[in-house]
Amino acid sequence: MDTSTMPNLEDATLTLENRVATLTLNRDDVRNILTGTALTDDIVKTANWVNDCHDVSALIITGAGSAFSAGGNIKDMQNRSGIFGGDVETVQKKYHEGIQRIPLAIEKIEVPVIAAINGPAIGAGFDLALMCDIRFASSHAKMGETFVNLGIVPGDGGAWYLQRLIGYQRAAELTFSGRVIDAQEAKDLGIVLDVVDADALLSTATQMARTFAAKPPQALRLTKNLMKTAYDGPLDKFLDKCGYYQGLCHNTEDHIEAVTAFIEKRKPVFKGK
Repeated sequence: MDTSTMPNLEDATLTLENRVATLTLNRDDVRNILTGTALTDDIVKTANWVNDCHDVSALIITGAGSAFSAGGNIKDMQNRSGIFGGDVETVQKKYHEGIQRIPLAIEKIEVPVIAAINGPAIGAGFDLALMCDIRFASSHAKMGETFVNLGIVPGDGGAWYLQRLIGYQRAAELTFSGRVIDAQEAKDLGIVLDVVDADALLSTATQMARTFAAKPPQALRLTKNLMKTAYDGPLDKFLDKCGYYQGLCHNTEDHIEAVTAFIEKRKPVFKGK
């Protein structure tokens, strides 16, 4: 695989193996906070690279150290510095040009994205996990939509994501109370797919990512697009899109290879063509 185009990241690391990219937030010294670090830029760079690199079929996001991400910088909030300083319009502009670039970038990622939640995912860190397609959690993980506890709102899209994942009523209870839940409750609510031991977290996420990455690359990306846009617009328009994408797939070499391999009872070899 060609890794020469991989972005240069400042506060995260990025690897690519067997069509699975792994982005590791690498600021354990500040519990991988997303403001006051370069992690916002690193996440956006990675999202853009994934879409441009056809050697990638799945992306895992995880954290190094004890936390997945503690969200925003509380000291900056206290000092009204960084993204948190200024009048109403100034703060709004800083959010738009700063942390809000993360949900916009992740929402456009064309391949499945898996969050491997290794530790606390709080506030914006929780929202980062919600932006992913699938979530696994370490048994040590804790999560919370805790913005109201600090007298602020979910400024990076959490109120949009959480209710789509678990429904309005359950999302409202978590968001209005600002309470922190453990990994098992997150599973019971449907926020995470499964809870595993800490030493098995990354291997579990990687195994699922490799399962996805073994599929025909073009069909996988088009299927992700359909899944993400299924809520938008009327059914007839959505079916038009499905038909067009199906036409694209029927005219790929990978489709013919998949059908031939099925008939010949062998493992297919896909080329992304």
